[in-house]
Amino acid sequence: MKYYIIAGEASGDLHGSNLIKALKMKDPQADIRAWGGDLMAEAGADIRKHYRDLAFMGFLEVVKNLRTILRNMSFCKEDILAFQPDVIIFIDYPGFNLRIAKWAKQQNFKTFYYISPQIWAWHTSRVHGIKATIDRMFCILPFEKDFYRQFDYEVDFVGHPLLDVINNVPQSDLATFKAKNGLDERPIIALLPGSRRQEIEKMLSIMLSVQPHFIDYQFIVAAASAHSLQFFDHFLKQTEGVKIVQNQTYDLLQHATAALVKSGTSTLETALFGVPEVVCYKGSKLSFAIAKRVIKVKYISLVNLIADREIVKELIQDDLNTNNLISELKKAIDNQEIIKKDYVLLRGMLGNRGASEKTAEWMWQYLNQGQE
Repeated sequence: MKYYIIAGEASGDLHGSNLIKALKMKDPQADIRAWGGDLMAEAGADIRKHYRDLAFMGFLEVVKNLRTILRNMSFCKEDILAFQPDVIIFIDYPGFNLRIAKWAKQQNFKTFYYISPQIWAWHTSRVHGIKATIDRMFCILPFEKDFYRQFDYEVDFVGHPLLDVINNVPQSDLATFKAKNGLDERPIIALLPGSRRQEIEKMLSIMLSVQPHFIDYQFIVAAASAHSLQFFDHFLKQTEGVKIVQNQTYDLLQHATAALVKSGTSTLETALFGVPEVVCYKGSKLSFAIAKRVIKVKYISLVNLIADREIVKELIQDDLNTNNLISELKKAIDNQEIIKKDYVLLRGMLGNRGASEKTAEWMWQYLNQGQE
């Protein structure tokens, strides 16, 4: 069969790559064209657009880049029509994907969605559009099945794919990791500022500002592959002794004592590695003002959302400042045993392992219904 997959962010590239591997196990002749990144390409997809050219964060940034976004949409539609897939699989990235899905349904393409848009947080009304345009929804958060059921829409809960990703990460040797990256013997504080240029520029300098107050620790920045190391130079010049590692985030988390983490999938990854963390978010003033009016949830981190209580501290917008970060990072380090016990409970809420394989199996069954 022919599959067209659209992922617009680093996390989508990761989960998309594992889904592609699982689909190829079910369908060895699978022909896969995709929007994504290096991991999806390595898994066997023909990448038409890289996610580094797609990631715009916040309302203001989207407006400023609207012309580029519209060009991308036009190209996507043309590419789908040229490819004529048996199914289009959307992975998260709702601002773009839901618009393409509406068009795709009008063209009579079969539509699957893997990793539900977080419409339970805002834009609840979008559920009606999803019902009309998405043939099957595959959810990874335990509360999403009940959320959709309120709207008479049955979805499939497949478990969280990060359980498999992290359980399959090779054990990293601390001495080797330190030698490779020129680190000393002090314990490590990891900084995960995100993959988007805008979020790094908003948050990394604030994260780095706490370093002089933790001289007994060494601070290591995890850099996404979407950016060159040179991009980080002007940030690191502000602070003596901070190191940067690229494409080694999971190795870094295996050895970190604590972390400062941009809100998003990385907060859950950090928790699954058992690392106490402080969650950080800062956007443009306009984007944040609009978000405050429409967001309907108590928390912004997946850790707290899934647990439905505060396990890790969230510092949002003006609360994300040096003094607060110093205070909360100290608390995270001091209370790490309590936090780690909460992480164990969190892991138990995420379903069984095998999310990618289960999703591929169910997709294959839905695609072949009525063909035997």
